[in-house]
Amino acid sequence: MLTLKDRQINAIKQMLNLNQPQTKALAAEPVWKILIYDRIGQDIISPLISIRELRELGVTLHIQLHSDRDSIPDVPAIYFCAPTEENLGRIAQDFQNGLYDVYHLNFISPISRQRLEDLAAGALQAGCVANIHKVYDQYVNFITLEDDMFVLKHQNSDSLSYYAINRANTQDFEMEGIMDSIVDSLFSVFVTLGNVPIIRCPKNSAAEMVARKLEKKLRENLWDARNNLFHMDATQTGTFSFQRPLLILMDRNVDMATPLHHTWTYQALAHDVLELSLNRVIVEDDAEKAAATGAKSKMKACDLDSRDKFWSSHKGSPFPTVAEAIQEELEQYRSSEDEIKKLRTTMGIEGEMDVAFSMVNDNTAKLTNAVNSLPQLMEKKRLIDMHTKIATNILNFIKSRRLDSFFELEEKIMSKQALDRALVEVMKDPEFGTPEDKMRLFIIYYICSNVADAEYQRLEQVLKECGCDLAPMPYVQRWKSIMKSTVTNPNQYEGSGTKTVSMFSKLVTQGSSFVMEGVKNLVVKRHNLPVTKITEQLMECRAGGELDDYLYLDPKLLKGGDVVPKNRAPFQDAIVFMVGGGNYIEYQNLVDFIKTKQTGNASRRIIYGASTLTNAKQFLKQLSLLGQEIGGA
Repeated sequence: MLTLKDRQINAIKQMLNLNQPQTKALAAEPVWKILIYDRIGQDIISPLISIRELRELGVTLHIQLHSDRDSIPDVPAIYFCAPTEENLGRIAQDFQNGLYDVYHLNFISPISRQRLEDLAAGALQAGCVANIHKVYDQYVNFITLEDDMFVLKHQNSDSLSYYAINRANTQDFEMEGIMDSIVDSLFSVFVTLGNVPIIRCPKNSAAEMVARKLEKKLRENLWDARNNLFHMDATQTGTFSFQRPLLILMDRNVDMATPLHHTWTYQALAHDVLELSLNRVIVEDDAEKAAATGAKSKMKACDLDSRDKFWSSHKGSPFPTVAEAIQEELEQYRSSEDEIKKLRTTMGIEGEMDVAFSMVNDNTAKLTNAVNSLPQLMEKKRLIDMHTKIATNILNFIKSRRLDSFFELEEKIMSKQALDRALVEVMKDPEFGTPEDKMRLFIIYYICSNVADAEYQRLEQVLKECGCDLAPMPYVQRWKSIMKSTVTNPNQYEGSGTKTVSMFSKLVTQGSSFVMEGVKNLVVKRHNLPVTKITEQLMECRAGGELDDYLYLDPKLLKGGDVVPKNRAPFQDAIVFMVGGGNYIEYQNLVDFIKTKQTGNASRRIIYGASTLTNAKQFLKQLSLLGQEIGGA
């Protein structure tokens, strides 16, 4: 079964093939063309298709729409951009200047009738109507980062952030704009998947606004006989056989502790401390060398995607496991390298001709083998080096900010376990993390515990002395008082926690390049975060509990029925979408959860989506802005 990522890649490859289905013959000799995209188009393509693959698809040149471009005759030009006023103005300008002979215009989301007419008028005026071969609406207005994960925006993602949705003075028309933008992208996701979902969401939230609008848009499209995007021909059957997927829309307010949580898995750590964005991190190259010589260290970009086997298998592993795995890969690589070295020495045999001759025969086969495996070995070495760099960078942050201890403490707070040392003591310790780390810990403690006023004031005093910015607190306090009246389940994080295993035996004994002294080898207990718990209940269609007041919307029904049908079979597939920003911690938790639910005869899938991806630093900043609004009001 094709994943969301596969389907989006196929849609883009077909577009690059001038909107013709790909055939074997074409793959051998592609039509050469140029690709012109805007920032949004670039964000969509870059995590999916590498520059090498673009070359293989016949793209000789790819450039920004709003850059200075020279005229290139005789080559088809594929435009891939959003249908904004600014972009359409630039395209009309290209028509005027007669830059290209053949235009294929692809809009990331549908172009309105009015704008299409304006564009046509521009083409008439420039006298190039015959040069425009195709105009397509692509419905790919979302960014797929993993097989089972997507976000809506990367550039200008602040326009869909938690702050934008929750700030005090948002005008109605601004809110409508935000919701329309989210709905437009979600609609693209379902057109790409080829299925109409059943929608569940909490009442009276931003998620409900999105759900209602999306239901209306899907229903209108289903009943539109001419333009129905879900009646596909036999070649394009939907991803999910006969079963419809469940779309669970959630509001970020459902769980505010997780986005601030210090994390312990590889991918989430890369996002938290190295600002992983669009599957790429920028790390210091040879930090030690630079420190020794006093030179400025170079920065290096590393791409982390599913083509990298190591990343695919370890992105969800706890950091110590990753460090051990890198070490093992290195050992394997060294032994392969040693074998090749041995061969080279034995090939240099002199003396006895007969012996040498039989040895050469024997070794020729080995040598051929070794030569053939060289490119794979080189690639393996490149990946090991890259992951060593990334892991070393992360390790430096863990040590300097004591991230392992923060993670352990927060897990204890969230699962209501007793703490080894008083929080005031921890906060006072100047060696213990940055003021921002302390603030994250404090907010999680405040959200998950009943803090008495006296204790709150004492902690606040200590935090001020440490140089913490307490701006987020007025907003967090207001949020907590509102949620108290609505949330019935105080133990939403039960079952979490960690245990410390014996120190990194492998790493210590093998003289590893990772110096792990002082870092705790924590193993995380398998537990479900609030988002995952809600997802499980809704997928199983269990009645009872606080989820009964979640709305049930089915766009296929002509009359909107909000009633959950009795005895519904559990869902096999779900799309969980977080309005107001998601994170890799929740994504990983859902991935781990669905792994435990696979049975021999049915595979179950969850796709995680979010309006934006925010790490704790960005989320804390948004809370500060919201707090300042209240504080300054």
